[in-house]
Amino acid sequence: MDEAAFFSIRLSLQVAAASTVLIVLTGLPIAYFLARKDFRGRELLDVICTIPLVLPPTVTGYYLIILFGRNGFLGKHLYALTGWSIMFTWYAAVLASYVVALPLLIKTARAAIESVDKSLINASYTLGHSEFDTALKVTLPLAKRGIVAGTVLSFARAMGEFGATLMLAGNLPGKTNTMPLAIYSLAGNGEWSQANFMVLLLTVLSGIFLYVANRYSKRLI
Repeated sequence: MDEAAFFSIRLSLQVAAASTVLIVLTGLPIAYFLARKDFRGRELLDVICTIPLVLPPTVTGYYLIILFGRNGFLGKHLYALTGWSIMFTWYAAVLASYVVALPLLIKTARAAIESVDKSLINASYTLGHSEFDTALKVTLPLAKRGIVAGTVLSFARAMGEFGATLMLAGNLPGKTNTMPLAIYSLAGNGEWSQANFMVLLLTVLSGIFLYVANRYSKRLI
C-alpha cells in the first residue's frame, strides 16, 4: 500500500467520523422531534430530511453546490465575510457525507423512539420529571438499539459516499480523494491491482460495520 492509498483510507475514516458526529448531534434531536411531536407539516419535514436517501448522489451534490458554492445562496456570504469557500476541501467531503448519510439515522432513530412504550413515558411525567429528563433517562435509553444501528449505518454510508463528494469536494489527489474517489481514479487509469485492494478493503470494512450493528442490536433485545 503506497502513501496515496494510505492517505485515501485515512481521509475516508476522518470524513466518516466527523460527519457521523454531526449526524448524531443534529439527527437525533430531529428524530425525537418527529417521533414525539404532532404538528402540521411533520411528514413534510420528514420528507425534506430524508429525501437525500432516494435522490441520486449527484443531484444531492448539485443542490449542495447551489447552496454552498462560492456563488451559492449561503456560500457567497461565507466567501464575502471570510474569503474562504468550502468547495474542494475535505470539509466539503464531510458536508456531502453528512447530508447523504443523515436520513439513515433519522429513519432508524425515529422508528425506535416511536416504539417506546408510552405508558413508561407518562409514568415518568407523573413522577415529576420534565420532558428533557424523560428523554434522557427513559426514551433514548429504551430506543438505543435503533440509535446505535442508525449511527453505525450512517458511518458506513459516509465512508462509501461518492457522487455528492465528487460534485462538492472534487477528486484532488492528496487533498479530497477519499477511498471511493481513489478507486474511481485507479480504475480509470487502469491500475487494477491497487483498485482491487481498495475495493476489497472498503467491502470488508462495510461488512464489519454491518456485522457490529446487527450483533449489538441483538444483544440489546
